[in-house]
Amino acid sequence: MKKLVLVDGNSIAYRAFFALPLLNTDKGVYTNAIYGFTTMLLKVLEEENPTHMMVAFDAGKTTFRHNTYKEYKGTRQKTPPELSEQLPFMRDVLKAFNIAHYEIENYEADDIIGTLATKAADSDFEVKVYTGDKDLLQLVSEKVKVALTRKGITNVDTYDLNLVDEKYGITPKQIIDMKGLMGDSSDNIPGVPGVGEKTALKLLKQFETVEGVYKEIENVSGKKLKEKLEANEESAYMSKKLATIEINAPVDIGFDEMKKEEPNHEALLSLFKELEFSSLLDRIGGSEIVEKEELEDLEITVVEEITSEMLVSPSSIVVEILDENYHNADIIGISVANKKGNYYIPTEKALTSDVFKEWAADKQREKWVIDAKRGVVSLGWKGIKFEGVTFDIQIASYLIDPSSSSHDMADIAKRNNAISVETDEAVYGKGKKRHIPAVEVLSQHLARKAASISELKEKLETELKDNHQYELFKELEMPLSIVLGKMERNGVAVDKNELVEMGEKLTATLKTIEAEIHELAGLSFNINSPKQLGEVLFEKLNLPVIKKTKTGYSTSADILEKLRDKHEVVEKILHYRQLGKLNSTYIEGLLKVIHKETGKIHTIFNQALTQTGRLSSTEPNLQNIPIRLEEGRKIRHAFIPEQSGSVILAADYSQIELRVLAHISKDKNLIDAFVNDLDIHTKTAMDVFHVTEEEVTSQMRRTAKAVNFGIVYGISDYGLSQNLGITRKEAQEFINRYFESFPGVKEYMENIVREAKENGYVTTMLKRRRYLPEINSRNFNQRSFAERTAMNTPIQGSAADIIKKAMVNMAEEMEKQELKSKLLLQVHDELIFEVVKDEIDLMSKLVRDVMESAVELDVPLKADVEYGATWYDAK
Repeated sequence: MKKLVLVDGNSIAYRAFFALPLLNTDKGVYTNAIYGFTTMLLKVLEEENPTHMMVAFDAGKTTFRHNTYKEYKGTRQKTPPELSEQLPFMRDVLKAFNIAHYEIENYEADDIIGTLATKAADSDFEVKVYTGDKDLLQLVSEKVKVALTRKGITNVDTYDLNLVDEKYGITPKQIIDMKGLMGDSSDNIPGVPGVGEKTALKLLKQFETVEGVYKEIENVSGKKLKEKLEANEESAYMSKKLATIEINAPVDIGFDEMKKEEPNHEALLSLFKELEFSSLLDRIGGSEIVEKEELEDLEITVVEEITSEMLVSPSSIVVEILDENYHNADIIGISVANKKGNYYIPTEKALTSDVFKEWAADKQREKWVIDAKRGVVSLGWKGIKFEGVTFDIQIASYLIDPSSSSHDMADIAKRNNAISVETDEAVYGKGKKRHIPAVEVLSQHLARKAASISELKEKLETELKDNHQYELFKELEMPLSIVLGKMERNGVAVDKNELVEMGEKLTATLKTIEAEIHELAGLSFNINSPKQLGEVLFEKLNLPVIKKTKTGYSTSADILEKLRDKHEVVEKILHYRQLGKLNSTYIEGLLKVIHKETGKIHTIFNQALTQTGRLSSTEPNLQNIPIRLEEGRKIRHAFIPEQSGSVILAADYSQIELRVLAHISKDKNLIDAFVNDLDIHTKTAMDVFHVTEEEVTSQMRRTAKAVNFGIVYGISDYGLSQNLGITRKEAQEFINRYFESFPGVKEYMENIVREAKENGYVTTMLKRRRYLPEINSRNFNQRSFAERTAMNTPIQGSAADIIKKAMVNMAEEMEKQELKSKLLLQVHDELIFEVVKDEIDLMSKLVRDVMESAVELDVPLKADVEYGATWYDAK
């Protein structure tokens, strides 16, 4: 049996966007609609197993229906840019799946589907249509079924002739007549005012069609109804015409082009990785896709005895760790490449060799690496100092192209046509299959890495100089990698007993809240079971059902937020969930990663990940400890000084991104506000609402704050409306008023977009680049995302550069003054130190001075410095 599945692309995309909370990748790309759309595709492919498939899209805003009625779909709100930007990615997903997609000028997706469904049914196909639009029910026939999405994305009701009859008591063709009479507010089809679905169905059961109604108008019961029908006859006929799906549209895609082919697994894998859809990778067999290519063996020497002659300067060195978390893993091998040759050094020989240790610790002996920090930390755990690193391939690659999805050795070598290197997965395996290979394989793999580093160094160095980024590389990122390595190796002391006690208190609090929830609900049940919770909320307590899933009622956080004021128990459930996550993710999570030898937590800072230049932290993520909830803030109580009598000192930049915005936009009002040390959110509220300082209310300041930070992130009217719970129109008015008050900011936004279009990239104050290939795209959605990114990157990226500069300068000052205090953590705009007792006054002043003088701006940089017995007390 030939089976054709037709998907209404725009309808499913809209459903997905509004059904799922806004999600975005680390690079700032919104993905909630793409994720929902892809999930639907996977479900359709798995359940339907079609022989043919096609996704139809609307080609534009105007169609042949506008010739009949100019106001057709005229009441629809503009598509949020957060959704528009995702549509091109959906086409990329379809391309990777090898699923045909099609659009045609002057026609809607409905017309494409209607035409193809009709032709397919006549050609002996079984046809299934997926949509969220009830209009397509008119296509249902013996051969055509319509799967109509309910609330959400993947839950559908499949309509055949029987279900249409059961639900409406009419035939599919009469759906058109029903729309003609009742209209459709979503499409702005007027119908007959005052006639709803119930009345329309009653009329159709009696008269069958719109034409039948008017032919026997005298037999319509009810004087008022008859008058409405008579007064709106023209509108009824026009509405029926508008609601009729064209089944003879000039569609020139053939069935052969819609044949379902095998997906392009490599393209899907690459795309899912880019979009950070890790949960979908296994569904496409991603875990089994490993690149493998045959490589010529490199001539190498497996070292029996290390001599100084083989460790000449400069040398490329690879210190290999099998585990991503190098704080808990052994070195499995070391390789060195230089003008003398390629050497593989077994781990034990290196770790016990005085010649190697002396060379590793010598600052004058130049070394080139991939990931200097990894080398500093892994050798540091073995008591070996690692100095003299002058070039890091990973950091160079990252600065040259921060948008690359990978800066692993194999990928960098491939991109730059250097000596080819197999991926670590290909050599070591993945997950539970990860293993140390035979020495013949391992030595060859590491030697290729070291040789490739030597080959890449000159090429990447030249590119950095050509891009005017060599100073950024040499003076900031390279020394920072060593600073970060020392921070990671040092770790942060934690009070394990304090964490255990917090966990016990949270567990007790959870039990109390659980009892309160049970009492309010009138029965005991498993609060962590969505099924049981749904039954209690929507069946026993009769709260309004907002969304249903395959297994029952949706009880997701966004659903509960909408029900917060409907019953006292909802507030308790939300609090219960927050505390539960706090306990499992942070208390229990932190206890698991306390190092057995040091009793500290050793996080890993990712220096080559984000496109803006910000650092991120993993295993564990110490930048993400929740502070909005008091119970979350208290977790910082457990972070303590290592030495008795020392304190934790926290210093954070005050509104650094807004200060950077003032500097690069040269806006006089913004500069004056910071120069005069005004509260920037109050000042913005005064300007936007045209009130005096005394008249600014807390709500006005909250709105101004949302606009201030929203502008920095290129927020749209839709995004601001979601943040503030106001209409998009009101949100746009706030944005307009902001630009009137700060014209320099508006001018900056326009200029930076123009600059990006000319150059293809934007830069931070310290010359960090972000490339925006879509900035000149003819596709509006791709272009608008690139424009928003162009506005934001110089601000966020410059702020990231400034705190990095402060870290490097601070490390230099502390070393120069031979201070015993240590830099422990960086958390976005905040630096955390452990300060010994007799250095408290000195460090308080030094940290502030260094942070505030990191760069020179048109406005003062301001750092707030506090200290206390724990990280919590320092805030």
